[in-house]
Amino acid sequence: MKLIRFGNEKNEKPGILDEKGERLDLSGYFEDWDEKFFASGGLEKLKELMTKGGEFPKIAESVRWAPCVARPPKIICIGLNYSDHARESGAEIPKEPVVFMKASNTVSGPYDDVYIPKNGDKTDWEVELGVIIGKEAMYLESPDEADNYIAGYCISHDVSERAFQLEKGGQWTKGKSCKGFSPIGPFLLTSDEMDDVNSLKLELKVNGEPMQQGNTGLMIFDVHHIVWYLSQFMVLEPGDLISTGTPPGVGMGKKPPQYLKDGDVVELGIEGLGFQKQKFVNYP
Repeated sequence: MKLIRFGNEKNEKPGILDEKGERLDLSGYFEDWDEKFFASGGLEKLKELMTKGGEFPKIAESVRWAPCVARPPKIICIGLNYSDHARESGAEIPKEPVVFMKASNTVSGPYDDVYIPKNGDKTDWEVELGVIIGKEAMYLESPDEADNYIAGYCISHDVSERAFQLEKGGQWTKGKSCKGFSPIGPFLLTSDEMDDVNSLKLELKVNGEPMQQGNTGLMIFDVHHIVWYLSQFMVLEPGDLISTGTPPGVGMGKKPPQYLKDGDVVELGIEGLGFQKQKFVNYP
């Protein structure tokens, strides 16, 4: 199943994307694709509903595509998870996953404009595979257990303001938590329909020029290892978003560095998970 959300900011509703590519409104059956939905066995109830079939209202093409899940309890990010990206960043290959947090209110829609933050001049792009947790996970015994705790997958754009991240002291949170810095979607593909999460092509373009190309098979730590690893340090909750790292080709790694300017358009996609497109604009 492909879960979508639609509607204006702070008034989003749940739906699905059917096999014809049409968006269908399921707000008459569910409140939202949120922590409560995942924790209460919502995916099973949704699957049962779709098996029974029925007529669901179609969503007009003009209606905004919202983030594919509601505001997550946590956004957990893995840094330097592709060896070639670590090298372009001038960092050593990590022996264990590099973990940092991102504010939950950064989540935005896959086609929303994104603000270049006030006093920011090094806004950068990062296409990443997003993982949505489906049920509480703590102290998993092995990565083999992880699949049972994953609701599904989506595109996660880990937008970064490098000046805040690297030049203002402390950890990375300041450069990751600006408004709109986590576009997700266009849909959440449930894990039962994912063929091989460790062999997905990723790509990103800026103003039509290819910048990033990669494959999840080149991750240093794969999805299941990441979920297992994180469960040793924190409680993963239903609805949490894990952003699993980016391949090489970010603006910071260019020679000279290249950052986003007012009016730039970023397009990004992951095999089987659709595409996003955002225009970057100066904060008013």
